[in-house]
Amino acid sequence: MMRLADVITRFESRLSDKYAAQLLPSHRQALAAIQSCRSRFAPHMLATCSGCHTQACLPHSCGHRACPHCQHHQSEDWLQRQLKALVPATYFLVTFTLPAQLRHLAWTHQRVVYDALMGCAWDTLRTFSQNDPKLAGTPGALAVLHTHNRQLGFHPHVHVCMPAAALNHKTRLWQTKVKRGHTADGQTPAGGKYLGGYLFSHKALAKVFAAKLIAALKAAGLSLPAGLPQQWVVDCKAVGDGRAALRYLGRYLYRGVIAERDILRCQDGMVTFRYRDAKTGKAATRTLAGEDFLWLLLQHVLPKGFQRARNFGFLHHNCRRALHLLQLRHLHPAAA
Repeated sequence: MMRLADVITRFESRLSDKYAAQLLPSHRQALAAIQSCRSRFAPHMLATCSGCHTQACLPHSCGHRACPHCQHHQSEDWLQRQLKALVPATYFLVTFTLPAQLRHLAWTHQRVVYDALMGCAWDTLRTFSQNDPKLAGTPGALAVLHTHNRQLGFHPHVHVCMPAAALNHKTRLWQTKVKRGHTADGQTPAGGKYLGGYLFSHKALAKVFAAKLIAALKAAGLSLPAGLPQQWVVDCKAVGDGRAALRYLGRYLYRGVIAERDILRCQDGMVTFRYRDAKTGKAATRTLAGEDFLWLLLQHVLPKGFQRARNFGFLHHNCRRALHLLQLRHLHPAAA
């Protein structure tokens, strides 16, 4: 296994020579943090065994969210919080993709475009939920921004994990959309087969999302490029009780975009890494110059303080009381 820190050491000077005009302070901070993570150059701490009282001086981890070594605890803690917030409904994973024509704008105005992308995705789903006769209320959603595709190319998109359910604050009613063959809590009946489900039309979602995002970018004072596509891409698929979708979303939330086990070779100035092909589902490899590989990773370092994962609607932290009441009513109908 090739350490990412070793790749940085080997190709950092060539990266600076080739991409000097594009490197940001946040990129250089990420490189420095990963390079020193748990190394002899990192700050050290004195650890003492509570049993035998043996002491050892150990290097600190860097804690950077682009580092493949760090923040495992934060990632697991985040996942457990989301699992505890699951509600009795069928879950869907809705993906809103930024068109290729807007990627340059996203790169040059990351904070503005990423904020608009996440906000418009949520606003679109909220609008559809409030207008749906079976829901007629405010939904809950968890949105996670991803900036890469499987080959680590720059490909901003937002995954939204949401239950087919809504809470009407005026009538205090909890309503769900359940496909035939499901129980009321969205689970597969005993001995039954999971049949998927239907939330909203992906074509209608894409049309409304496009209009909202274009309006938001114009309101922010950004000049849009010519030739924007008429058809945008929004994918909407059922994901059962939501557990598998949450684990998928948490995979790259805190630990960078590549695992070191997927860096296969680093020789002759080239780096080869492994990824899973989206069409075949099989492992594939990509080889490129070391400095280009590092630049590929740095494109996914988010602006400082940017919140990649956000909760909306009744899954927002301000709605914990309503969420707990819903879960209590499902588990103990008589008590609620």
